[in-house]
Amino acid sequence: MADMKESYTLMFTDYPDIVNLTQMRKMLGGISNSLAYRMLREKKIKSKKVGREYKIPKVNVIKYVMTEQ
Repeated sequence: MADMKESYTLMFTDYPDIVNLTQMRKMLGGISNSLAYRMLREKKIKSKKVGREYKIPKVNVIKYVMTEQ
């Protein structure tokens, strides 16, 4: 499991520690806007809404990818 986490961490090194919705969509293979919003609303990926934008910690995206394997 640690090897997988390290692999995903290396895979996403180009992304900042806090990503926006567009970056999260790219990290997840180019999913649609509606699917991305649904995942955030359903708390499948933990995030914070600041004003009109979602702020998503990169580690939460990595955790989601690891649990969906």
